[in-house]
Order: sequence, then structure tokens, then C-alpha cells
Amino acid sequence: MIELRSADNHPAWCPGCGNFPILAAVDEALDAVKVDRRKLVLVSGIGQAAKLPHYTRANVFNGLHGRAIPAATGIKLANTELEVVIVSGDGDMYGEGGNHLIHAMRRNIGITAFVHNNQVYGLTKGQASPTSDPGFTTPVQIHGTKSAALNPLAMAIAANCSFVARSFSGAKEHLVATMSAAIEHRGFALVDILQPCFSFNHVNTFKWYRDRVRPIGDYHDTRNREAAMRLAMKWGDEIPIGIIYESERKPYEKTQEVLASGTLVDQYRRLEAVW
Repeated sequence: MIELRSADNHPAWCPGCGNFPILAAVDEALDAVKVDRRKLVLVSGIGQAAKLPHYTRANVFNGLHGRAIPAATGIKLANTELEVVIVSGDGDMYGEGGNHLIHAMRRNIGITAFVHNNQVYGLTKGQASPTSDPGFTTPVQIHGTKSAALNPLAMAIAANCSFVARSFSGAKEHLVATMSAAIEHRGFALVDILQPCFSFNHVNTFKWYRDRVRPIGDYHDTRNREAAMRLAMKWGDEIPIGIIYESERKPYEKTQEVLASGTLVDQYRRLEAVW
């Protein structure tokens, strides 16, 4: 793992990309909850969103396409004192990495996942992603996408993910607050972040999202799983953003007897001293 600083690298994203405000929000959220950057690991797979860890100050693990969660799980179990945050895109996390995501939520491993959701594959030039709406046309899906769009929030609630939220890259204050709450949550936290792709998605534009996103009001009980599922199913003229579901479940790492005497890293050091 290596430490990178924003000043050392310039983001290789298209002008107007939603990744820029998400990068700023990640930094603000980490500072807001006072995360020690020396104990922070940002993990990603492959894609435009997956480049984000390279542009901020953290320990970084950039892995294979769809394989951010296995790497993040290994890092968290090896040293539970680390803050492990995944930052990747809808294709990487919901497509190639979908099976890993389901089981990470089921296990409730203590990891935070920020998923940039622009409803298209940006790195590979605009194919439909798992979250593309039916009828969405691309250079590959020339007659429009025939598959139903994946609903990541409904899937997360069905898997009993202990923190499920959605935000929008164009609502910075809301995004920072949502990210901060997710980082502070003990257990697996999923934040689906709607963002425009100006180059390859000319349907779900910044204006399209801005006109539809609605912050969830105080009326919603985030502990009510049935109410959360109904809210997660809303999509179209109105898209709710905010914390949709949260529950108190023991994180996976707290259920492992082998970690009761300390992190695996510390246990190894103690054995090494004896040897």
C-alpha cells in the first residue's frame, strides 16, 4: 500500500464529471469524522470511479475489476483497527462485483462502500451498466437495454445490510453528511451516489437527477425495514436520497474468536517476537 496526495496527481476525468464533487466530498467527510489518514485504506476495483483513491491522501489498494470487496475484507480482518473504505463504480460493484457485495452485506463486515452510480460504463466507452434503465441506447445496445435495471438499495435491504443510503453528487452538503454517517457506522455501509456522466450518458444528466432527487424527511423511520424497502423501490419522477435503512448488527469481525486477543497483525508480531 502506498500513500498518495492530491497535489501529486491530477484527476484524469472528463470536465463536468460527477467524480470531481464526490472526490471533494470524500475528503470533507473523512475530515469531518476525524479519520486518521495513516489508518485509512481506500480500496477500489477498475473504472473511472475506481481512480478516486489515487487522487487523495490515504493508503491505497487498487485491485481487479469487481474484486474490491475481497481485498477490503482481507485488509479489515488482518487489521481491524484500520478504517477501510471502498470507492468504485456501479459496473465494478454491482456488475462484476455483485456477488461479493451481497455476501459482504450479509456478513456485515465493517467496511464502508461508496458506489459512484452514473448508470453507464464510463471507462470502456459507454456500455449499459447494471443500473441502466430499460430502453437506454448505447453503441452496443443499439436497440435499447432489454434488461431490468438493478435496484441496489432494494437488494441491500433484502440482504439485511446494516446501513443503506443514497445521495447525489450535485448535493454536496447532503453527500458529505451521508458519507460521514456511513463511515461512523459499525458494520457494512452502502452509499449509492447518483452522478452524471457527461460523455456517455446523455439521458441521466445532472439536470435529470437534480429535478428528481428529494431528501428524505424526518417522517421516515430508518429502522423500519418494510418502510425502507418501499422507499427504496421509488424511482422515476421522484428519487429519495438520504439514509434509507440502518440496523444494529454485530460487525463480522466482532464475531470471530480468533480476533478476541487482538488484530491478526498484532498477533503475528507477538509470535514473531517469540520466534
